[in-house]
Amino acid sequence: MDGIVATILKICVAVAIGLPLVVYLAQDALIFHPQSISEARRAEIAQRHPRITGVFPPTADGARVHAWYVKSGSPLVLYFGGNAEEVSWMIEAVAVEAPGASWLLMDYRGYGQSEGSPSEKALVADALALYDHAAKLPGIDPTRIYAFGRSLGSGPAVALAAERPLAGLVLVTPFDSLVAVAKRYYWYLPVDWMLKHRFDSIALAPRLRTPLLCLVAERDEVIPAVHAERLFEAWGGPKRKVPLPGANHNTTDSAPQFWPSIREFLEAR
Repeated sequence: MDGIVATILKICVAVAIGLPLVVYLAQDALIFHPQSISEARRAEIAQRHPRITGVFPPTADGARVHAWYVKSGSPLVLYFGGNAEEVSWMIEAVAVEAPGASWLLMDYRGYGQSEGSPSEKALVADALALYDHAAKLPGIDPTRIYAFGRSLGSGPAVALAAERPLAGLVLVTPFDSLVAVAKRYYWYLPVDWMLKHRFDSIALAPRLRTPLLCLVAERDEVIPAVHAERLFEAWGGPKRKVPLPGANHNTTDSAPQFWPSIREFLEAR
């Protein structure tokens, strides 16, 4: 009997130590899901949208980071997508739904045409580099630059708002912090000390005065709406929340209020 108990204890200890270690080492793959772009897709974009160009803002470490430049009118919106998003699909969406604005759609490192590997540090640094590059583009009014963060992209978008003057910030299915979201899924692990990529937006929110438009999917099955609600409540500046009834994490854009709310927000400023 003593031998059985000892074996069980050893197994428990191995699981208690081994499982957190495995998750810690695998967290990059759990958080980021880089999506590439095919040559056929690039050729299609070039053929259908000859005026759309790719820009490569200078980065702090010299990495080659790409963004699609959809040049139209003013304002200019910097777009940061979700964790498994190849952002070129937004070219069609913004051309139809927000034709009066210009857009820079950022490929995270390892996504689309960007090189390198994604991380919180890299995404935030590249967001700052994109803003600094955008503010110097011909015909761009630096006082009318917005950021748009979707899901994971809400993290770098909020971090950008803390470091640069934005005319406004659009957040879709955002979260308060990645730590809080991770605790929901991995409640049995010591997430507080395990997580490298924390995206602690709620820690920044109270001191931010950037006008906020927050779009909340009421049936969000990936990032439950309570995380967006917490961030919204903590926000220190002017803010408007738009609930999207019936929408889940990946169906926000088809909600009737989605694009009209965004257009109104951009046009009002």
